[in-house]
Amino acid sequence: MNAQDPGAVELWLLEAAAVPVGPAELDGLDEEEHRRAGRFVREADRAVYLAAHVALRHVLGRRLGLAPAELAFGREPCPGCAEPHGRPRLAGDPAGAPHFSLSHGGGRVLIGLADAPVGVDVEPLPSADSVEVLATTLHPGEQVELADVRPADRPGAFARLWTRKEAYLKGLGIGLGRPPAADYLGTAEPARRPAGWAVTDVPAGPRHAAAVALAGGGAAVGYRLRHSLG
Repeated sequence: MNAQDPGAVELWLLEAAAVPVGPAELDGLDEEEHRRAGRFVREADRAVYLAAHVALRHVLGRRLGLAPAELAFGREPCPGCAEPHGRPRLAGDPAGAPHFSLSHGGGRVLIGLADAPVGVDVEPLPSADSVEVLATTLHPGEQVELADVRPADRPGAFARLWTRKEAYLKGLGIGLGRPPAADYLGTAEPARRPAGWAVTDVPAGPRHAAAVALAGGGAAVGYRLRHSLG
């Protein structure tokens, strides 16, 4: 539990392989979810995607007292172009429906539920070569900070920075439709971070990084972190 504003966001950080994905769970997914799953070339990536969406339905269904298969999803308008591919939402606006966000990467699934717009991201640590390439896309202030980190520590530092950025952009509902260099999510000057949002690292083990962003939050996001659907 984060000491500040405890419980503001409910987070689930799960091993995809531990999520039960049987015929009944797969039957509860909708046509769009199955269509997107079918786009993955690698079976391992498809399995993680399916586990993530099964877990999301389980978490939301339990919160709302509905069967996972009863849930229907839609999208809010994108703040950049007004097309319907912004933040995900529950269709029909069921009573008590929370804002939510879903991420999966490196065999992990991260789900966030909150009473305000929320974004989450989880990523495996990248290779040193990937950091060298991707660092050029960052905000100038972030590039300076990353350059000051020891080379051996840069993959972890980059992953933490990138997940903060992705969580914020997903919370906005625009994702990487907004240039990664547009916003500062570094640690040296917290006051330069986007106004009206709190963005916090989430512990994810030595091989992953994760973060959560919450609209209207204070200096840090209060959260309750769970590692099991049980």
